[in-house]
Amino acid sequence: MSDSADVKLSVLDLAPVVEGSDPAAALANSTELVQAAEALGYHRHWVAEHHNMAGIASSAPAVLIAHLAASSEKIRVGSGGVMLPNHQPLVVAEQFGMLESLHPGRIDLGIGRAPGTDQVTAAALRRGVDPLSDEDLPRQLGELIGFFTGQWPSGHPYRSITAVPGEGVMPEIWLLGSSGYTAQVAGLLGMPYSFAHHFSAGNTEAAVQLYRSRFEPSAYLDEPRVMIGVGVICAETDEEARWLAGPSRLAFSRLRSGRPGRFPTPEEAAAHDFTPDEEAVISSIAKGHIFGSSETVKSGLDDLIEKTGADELIISTMVYEQKDRLKSYELVADIEL
Repeated sequence: MSDSADVKLSVLDLAPVVEGSDPAAALANSTELVQAAEALGYHRHWVAEHHNMAGIASSAPAVLIAHLAASSEKIRVGSGGVMLPNHQPLVVAEQFGMLESLHPGRIDLGIGRAPGTDQVTAAALRRGVDPLSDEDLPRQLGELIGFFTGQWPSGHPYRSITAVPGEGVMPEIWLLGSSGYTAQVAGLLGMPYSFAHHFSAGNTEAAVQLYRSRFEPSAYLDEPRVMIGVGVICAETDEEARWLAGPSRLAFSRLRSGRPGRFPTPEEAAAHDFTPDEEAVISSIAKGHIFGSSETVKSGLDDLIEKTGADELIISTMVYEQKDRLKSYELVADIEL
């Protein structure tokens, strides 16, 4: 566990596609953001894998990571995460082995076990409709690590395969989760764990405690390492932050009702008459988000660190204007935690 003075800050970037814009502009904004994050001293910049969502352009993390790493110099760049059910482990090992070879010591491979999309799109990605089981993640993860290390159980059918590049150039691997299952897997394997507090705040403390209780020292870590994903919008005043947060509330409501679209404007969000059901959906994730002035955000982050003992916070800031996103990360970087 870390005290607040030791906690690192990082960036979680979904490359939002806003109303009136397009994916090319969203990706250009991500490039500007990684350069700003590096200048502000953020530790890492992760991009998330999502599919069939008009408002999110980060569908191919490995491709975007290559560009962001080439557009920066020192900041760690990685996936938050690659959704392993969508990919064959050999392909992931080759992609991230190539990234690590191009940018040694700067690449992170965050792994998730959900598809990051709806079931029809998941079936199209996997070329099949068979449901996922609890055994899939450990098996796929074991294969992935095998391709990176070249170490396989005797008689394994993949012993003859060499990932090039990949074998011998394993990036830093994290397991991502929003429930207790991945927490247990990460603990038993002795791997670092990142929890999605920003959309599953009700499970955060229990999952982190479970991870620590199941942790076994490994070749990766001697002791548990916890990163918490949190939604933050920081502005000059609480009122301004609430105004800027309107679009994220509307976008999340639409997503959960099966109507995802491009990221709305603050004006559209302010004019929207939220139904009781929509308000209930929004309130379900409210605990994972902190909107306000620097003082308000500091209080919220300090409380989160105290409750979880997090070693690192990875911050997702979803706002309509790029200038407001950059300003929020700037204000957060200046907060003394």
